[in-house]
Amino acid sequence: MACIRSISGLRATLGDDLTPTLVARYAWAFHAILPDGPIVVGRDGRPSGAWIEDIVVGTLRACGRRVVVLGMATTPTVQLLTEHSEAVGGIAITASHNPAPWNGLKFLDAGGVFLDADANVKLWQAVDSAMPSPLPSEQQHGSVEHRTDADAFHVERVLSIPAAQTAPRAAGDTVVVDAVNCSASQAAPLLLEKLGYNVVKLYCDASGNFPHTPEPLTENLTDLGNAVRAYSAAFGVAIDPDGDRLVLFDEHGNPIGEERTIALATKAVLDSGERGDVVVNFSTTRVVDDIAASYGVTCHRAPVGEINVVRTIQSTHAVIGGEGSGGVIYPACHSGRDSLVGIGVISSYLRSRGLTMSQACAELPSYAMIKTKFPLENREAFSASFGIIAASFPEASISTLDGVFIGMADRWVHVRASNTEPIARVIAEAPTAEQAQELIHRVTALING
Repeated sequence: MACIRSISGLRATLGDDLTPTLVARYAWAFHAILPDGPIVVGRDGRPSGAWIEDIVVGTLRACGRRVVVLGMATTPTVQLLTEHSEAVGGIAITASHNPAPWNGLKFLDAGGVFLDADANVKLWQAVDSAMPSPLPSEQQHGSVEHRTDADAFHVERVLSIPAAQTAPRAAGDTVVVDAVNCSASQAAPLLLEKLGYNVVKLYCDASGNFPHTPEPLTENLTDLGNAVRAYSAAFGVAIDPDGDRLVLFDEHGNPIGEERTIALATKAVLDSGERGDVVVNFSTTRVVDDIAASYGVTCHRAPVGEINVVRTIQSTHAVIGGEGSGGVIYPACHSGRDSLVGIGVISSYLRSRGLTMSQACAELPSYAMIKTKFPLENREAFSASFGIIAASFPEASISTLDGVFIGMADRWVHVRASNTEPIARVIAEAPTAEQAQELIHRVTALING
């Protein structure tokens, strides 16, 4: 069992770790660090989210807050409604892709963006301090506004973004959606239907009961591939429980690989006529670098973590960004990873170019990526190896913004500690799997001394 707090918020297992008292303490602490104003609250659909929502809303009302309650909603929806309203912050009740025994809280600032490192320190200090006495009884009357249009608002916003308007409506092609019965169960089919697709709702009952392991990895999505083939679909869509990661299957029922989500989204936005730089994290495929270069723009790299990518997008005025885990960030819509945005821009690109999903992928540069991880028992010793690793690659471009990143002309390797788990990750990409594995072996040998 575990309770983890990080730049990605709070995640904990239900029971002894994620208790009503802990939830109330975090809700109060979030209130304590914010200025006056309403707070938006939504949940990803897990059954435990209902009681957590009750406690979050009750605590905020006891603090005198106005709470805008979305009910079941994707994390991007909470972000969008926070950014485009008078709210001073937002709380998404979710454990993201973690399995069913988990739930948690993600905290957003007034711009709908996850708290950065400094804001998280303030939040944690408030959590760890003594909670004050309750407000006088006459002040414990915060109000509640229930919004039932959150999904529709989100879908209409996606439909209005530039890169989703470059193609005619689909002509009734079939798309299969696996929303793991969670927060995108209604929004994703609604968007696809408005784009002109016929939607097969594979796992979209909004019950919050996972039909398979919820992380949208290939090994968990066998049913989606089978359904794409069975229905002769144009493509398949898999979305994680809180709706910020998008994984796609081609018309043959084959997964295209989650790294290609951000690659295709980048190409879609730049191909639509928008020009500007691109931002991805250090662990994302260099296919995005190649695409950016082909359109005459720069691809910037940021530390892993959505907030880090968002801040770099903002500082560089980038037009598109994201992460290789299937996260697309398109600031023309809002400043957060969003599966619906990914569906909107990628499907528009396919229709405007007259391409199938497999044809679009075949046009992308080809590299092999290998991801490894191992338990991290001594963070200090691990961090001490970064200098040794960097010195062993004198020909490379080195960054130590997030662990150590070794960048070369056609390959890279990234070594870092996880933000959310007690593990270290070593990820390499090169023209061939053998070359990527060679980088992995070379670096792990240096780590092990």
